[in-house]
Amino acid sequence: MKPIRLMSGFFTVGVWTLLSRILGFLREVLLLSLIGPGPVMDAFVAAFRLPNMFRRFFAEGAFNAAFVPMFAKKLEGEEGAGRFARDAFNGLGMVVLILTGLGMVFMPALVWATAEGFTGDSRFDMTVDFGRIVFPYILCMSLSALFSGILNATGRFAVAAAAPVLLNIFVIAAMTTAAAIGGTVVNWLVWSIPVAGIAQLALTWRAAAQAGFALGPAWPRWTPDMRNMIVIALPAALASGVMQINLVVGQLVASQYDSAVSWLFAADRLYQLPLGVVGIAVGVVLLPDLSRRLRAGDDAGARGALSRAAEISLALTIPSAVALVVVPLALVTVLFQRGASDVDDSAAIATAVTIYGLGLPAFVLQKILQPIYFAREDTRRPFYFALVAMVVNAVLAIGLAPLVGWISPAIAATVAGWVMFACLAIGVRSYGEAAKFDSRFHGRIWRILAASAVMGVCLWAANVAFQPFLGIPWWRGLTLVVLILVGIVSYFGIGHLIGAFRLSEFRRALRRG
Repeated sequence: MKPIRLMSGFFTVGVWTLLSRILGFLREVLLLSLIGPGPVMDAFVAAFRLPNMFRRFFAEGAFNAAFVPMFAKKLEGEEGAGRFARDAFNGLGMVVLILTGLGMVFMPALVWATAEGFTGDSRFDMTVDFGRIVFPYILCMSLSALFSGILNATGRFAVAAAAPVLLNIFVIAAMTTAAAIGGTVVNWLVWSIPVAGIAQLALTWRAAAQAGFALGPAWPRWTPDMRNMIVIALPAALASGVMQINLVVGQLVASQYDSAVSWLFAADRLYQLPLGVVGIAVGVVLLPDLSRRLRAGDDAGARGALSRAAEISLALTIPSAVALVVVPLALVTVLFQRGASDVDDSAAIATAVTIYGLGLPAFVLQKILQPIYFAREDTRRPFYFALVAMVVNAVLAIGLAPLVGWISPAIAATVAGWVMFACLAIGVRSYGEAAKFDSRFHGRIWRILAASAVMGVCLWAANVAFQPFLGIPWWRGLTLVVLILVGIVSYFGIGHLIGAFRLSEFRRALRRG
C-alpha cells in the first residue's frame, strides 16, 4: 500500500467514522434531552456498556489483533484465505453464541459486578431488564467485526466503516418516533439496538460475499491455523479484558454517585469523536498495511507508513485535545444542555471533558503503536503493558474517589492512558528502524505543537469575547460555529505557514479517498 493509498484509506475510514460520530452526537443530544441524566439514563448506559464491553474483548481486541494479520498474509500469498476465514467465522460464532446465552441467564450478576452502586435502588432492576434486551447485540457485532476485518484486509474500507452508522440511524429513528407518538422513549431505545445489530451484520456479510468471501454457518473446525490464531489472540484477549476492567472500575466508582454514570458517558462521547475519527481510522488502515510490508521485508516502507500515520493523526488530534481543554463548557452547553439536561449537568460534563481531553493524544498514540506489535503477531507485551495501566487506573479511580468524588474515574483513565503509551513507546524500540518515526515526522511534530498552542490562545480569546452569547439559547449554536471557525482558521493557517503540514496533502488524500 503506497503512502498516498494509506492516507486515502485513512480518510475513507475517517469520513465514515466522522459521520457515525456526528450521528452519535445527535443520538446523545436526544438521549440527554428526552431522558436526561438520572436513574433511567444511568441504567441504560450501564446496560448498553455490557455488550460493547464484551464486543471489544472478543471482536475488536483479541479477534482482530490475531485474525487480520493472519488473513492478510494468506490473502497476499493465496494460501487458503477463504477457508481460514470460514473457520474463524464459525469458531467465533460458536463462542459468542454461548457467551450471549450465559449473559442473558446471569444478567443480574453481570449488573452487580459492573455497577454495584445500583444495588438497592430502581437502577438495578432497570439495568437487568435493559441488559437482557441489548445483550444479543454482541453476537451480531462480533460477526460483523469479522467481516469488517476481511473487508479492511482486502482494501475495501468504506462498507466496514459505514456499518456503525446504522446503529445511530436506528437509535435516532426510534427515539424520535417515540417522542412523536408519545411512547416510552427508553423502551424504543433499547429495542432498537438488537435490530440495528442485525442490520449491521447483514450489510457487512453481503459486502464480504461480494468481495469473494461468502461465508455460511457450519460446525466449527479445529485446525492448525485456528490453533495458531488462538495462541496469538489469547494475550490480546487478556489485554482487551484489562482495558474493559478499567471501564468497569470507573463505572463501579461512578455508580456510587447520582447521575455520575450519565455525566461520564456524555463526556466520553465528546472526546470519542476525534479518537474515533483519527485513532481508530489510522489503526484500521495501518495494521494490514504494516503486516504486508513486514512480510515482504519492506522495513523502509513500514517506517514511512508508520510515520505518515502518526503525522496525520497527531496533526488532527493535538488541536482537538487543545479545544476540549480550552472551551469544554461551550461545547457541552450547545450540544447537550436542553430538555432534561440543565446547567449543573453541563458543568459536570464539561469538567470531565477537560480531563479526558488531556489524555486524548495518549489514546490516539496507542492506536498508532499497537499495530506495530500486532503486525508482528506479538500480543503478549501489549498485555503486560495493559496490566500496568490497569493497576494505575484502579489505584487512582478508587484512591482518589474520597478526595475528588465522581470525577476520579476520568482522572484515572487519563493518567493510565499516558502510562500505557509510555510502555508501548519504550517496548517498540526493540523492533529496530522499521518501528521508528522518520526525520520528516520529527521535524513536523514540534510545528504541530506550536500551531496548536497558537490556536488555543485564539480560542481562549474568542471564548471570552463571545461568552455572553452562550447564555442566550438562540445564539449558542452560532457562537459555537464561530469558535470552531476561529480554531480551524488559526490552526490550519499557522500550521501551513510554519510547515507543520501542507494543506495540499489533505486535499490529495480526500480526492483519492
